[in-house]
Amino acid sequence: QYTAALSPILFECLIHPMLGGATNQKVIEDNLVKLKNVLNVYEARLTKSKYLAGDYLSLADLNHVSTTLCLGATPHASLFDAYPHVKAWWTDLLAKPSVQKVAALMKP
Repeated sequence: QYTAALSPILFECLIHPMLGGATNQKVIEDNLVKLKNVLNVYEARLTKSKYLAGDYLSLADLNHVSTTLCLGATPHASLFDAYPHVKAWWTDLLAKPSVQKVAALMKP
């Protein structure tokens, strides 16, 4: 549900304007509500474990990397600030060498 909520936000903030379209704020607002609901679940889970599937890094975490890196290029980059455990999880992921390599490839 994370990607399903985040993808329309990324499209409206990043892709649609590149294609010459106007950003649809209603789509962004509706999907921010959905994304915040997912982040509430993540926050609760991450109070009990270091990663989404337990105390070990897994595909459950790595699956979030590309879309979450894109979130950083939107006006909603600070969204995780309201979720301290989610923010710590993301900070930990960003410190992984493999994630740093992906992030470097995504920079223009």
